[in-house]
Amino acid sequence: MSTPPLPDPPASAEVAEIERALSRITYLGSRARQHERLMALAGVPLDRAAVALLRQMADVEPMRPGELAARLGVEASHVTRTVQQLQRTGHVTRVPDPDDRRAQRIELTGTGREAIARIREAGARAMQVALADWSPEDLRRLATLFHRMVDDFLAHSADEETEPARPS
Repeated sequence: MSTPPLPDPPASAEVAEIERALSRITYLGSRARQHERLMALAGVPLDRAAVALLRQMADVEPMRPGELAARLGVEASHVTRTVQQLQRTGHVTRVPDPDDRRAQRIELTGTGREAIARIREAGARAMQVALADWSPEDLRRLATLFHRMVDDFLAHSADEETEPARPS
C-alpha cells in the first residue's frame, strides 16, 4: 500500500505544536519507569506488550489474533507470543470464531478484565493528581477535543484504507 503524499502547504504552526505535544505525551507514557510505576500502583505485573493487548481487547473483544496485530500495528508473531503469555497467566482465553469454527478469537477472562480495570483506574488516579489544578471546565474541554481529534484521525485513517493506491 502506497503512502499518499503530504499535502501542500506545510502544516500550520498550531498543528505542528499539537504534533509536538502528542510526541511528548507518547514518550512520557511509553517510558519503562512510567510503566513500572503504573503496574505497581495497579498491582498488576504485566509487561508493556501485554498491557497494550489487554487495553485493545477491553474495548473491542473478542477478536482474531491477526485483527489484534493489525490494530496494534505489530507482527502477528508478537501477538501470538503475548497471547500465549497472557493465557498462561489466566488473562485471556481462546474461543471458537462463530463465523469460522476453524479459526479462534482471543477473549478476556475475568482476571483480564479485572487487570485492565485496575490499570485504567491507576492511570486515571495518576492523571487526576497531575491535573489537580485544572478546572472542571478545562478538563471537559480537553476530553471533548481529544475525542474529536481521535475520531477525526480514525475517519482519516479509514479514508486512506479505502482509497485506491495512487500511481507513482
